[in-house]
Amino acid sequence: MNDTLKGLRVIELATFIAVPACARFFADQGAEVIKIEAAGGDAVRWNGTSEGRPDDPYENTTFDLENANKRGVVLNLKAPEGKEILFRLLADADVFLTNWRPQALERMGLTYEALHERFPKLVYGTLTGYGDRGPDRDLPGYDFTAYWARGGFLDSLRQKDEWPINLIPGMGDHQAGLFLAAGVMAALFNAQRTGVGERVSTNLLHSSVWVQSIMVQAAQYTDLGQRYPISHRSADNPFNCAYPTADGRFLQISMPTFDVFYPKFMPLIGRADLVGDPRYTMESITKNKLHGEFSDILSDAFRRKTAAEWDAILTENDIPHAVAQSWEEVLEDPQARANDVFYDMAYPNGATRALVRQPVFVGTDLPDYNRAPLLGEHSEDVLRSLGYTDAQLEALHTAGVYNTWDDLKAKHHG
Repeated sequence: MNDTLKGLRVIELATFIAVPACARFFADQGAEVIKIEAAGGDAVRWNGTSEGRPDDPYENTTFDLENANKRGVVLNLKAPEGKEILFRLLADADVFLTNWRPQALERMGLTYEALHERFPKLVYGTLTGYGDRGPDRDLPGYDFTAYWARGGFLDSLRQKDEWPINLIPGMGDHQAGLFLAAGVMAALFNAQRTGVGERVSTNLLHSSVWVQSIMVQAAQYTDLGQRYPISHRSADNPFNCAYPTADGRFLQISMPTFDVFYPKFMPLIGRADLVGDPRYTMESITKNKLHGEFSDILSDAFRRKTAAEWDAILTENDIPHAVAQSWEEVLEDPQARANDVFYDMAYPNGATRALVRQPVFVGTDLPDYNRAPLLGEHSEDVLRSLGYTDAQLEALHTAGVYNTWDDLKAKHHG
């Protein structure tokens, strides 16, 4: 158990991945995180089929990934009583996290300005698709669109004259979520010193541009380098490409300082004859546009041995490389297992599934990995902790201000 942030209370009003992943960071470090959902639930609860996994509320690997170690409440925030419950939660909270779009926050009176006036110590974290200002601030933003496509990843990563790659859900969300967590931690530190909470914001578009910033900045030099997308045969540095092996695998090599690695690497692939050849310095390859020619030399060499054979040779000689693994192989990777990347979750139906831990560990104790809450699972417990009596709870429940899992499970195959 990790209790680094024990005593901290975080209120999450968010759906999908990025902000829930941010809130999970705090939950993993021992903070009390209360996730507020509408009666329909966070949409990620119901994405099983589209992700190739079961639609089972009791074995929900994606929802557990984003929401482990939290408590869950279902509130109707359109009801005045529901909003009052939210405010009572915020009165004792340290952090409020949301991914609602600006116009929705304004409509509900949940902007930073409104909450800061009422709860001046509260740190307010917000994450959107496209940011707080500009003509597109209110557009729906998902990582496939705002991060991958609008940010430049999708077009740059494909091979020239080929279709874009198949996108992987959550990549942009997870990065942006941890960016938000870093900002919130800075604001919490300042709030402890000053007693005043601040607004922390990030967005998927900016996160994407930041992750690619080396190449985005380089794109300004239009008379140098190449305009992406490019072919692997014209990559600026052929030592930073993937090559097929004899058994149909791909081997990624990474030697950014081409001329330093060249005399050591070429004999390993059976081309000692090219060591000292003035044609194949980085300057000559660039000046004389020999990228394709040199890439073909490497491709021919790598096709002569299997991935396992190359892995042994390159490992022995300390050449940076990795075999391109499938997800199935990643699940069994001994290095990942040795570093506690995975947690084996035992589900009530008897299944055991490997769940991925967040990639930040604080201290020596691993975080707990308690399953995510069922929809409305902790509604009554949380409301009781706010001082509501049984009679008040009954009245609020009858009025539909809050729901429990017992109310909702029949609708959701529980």
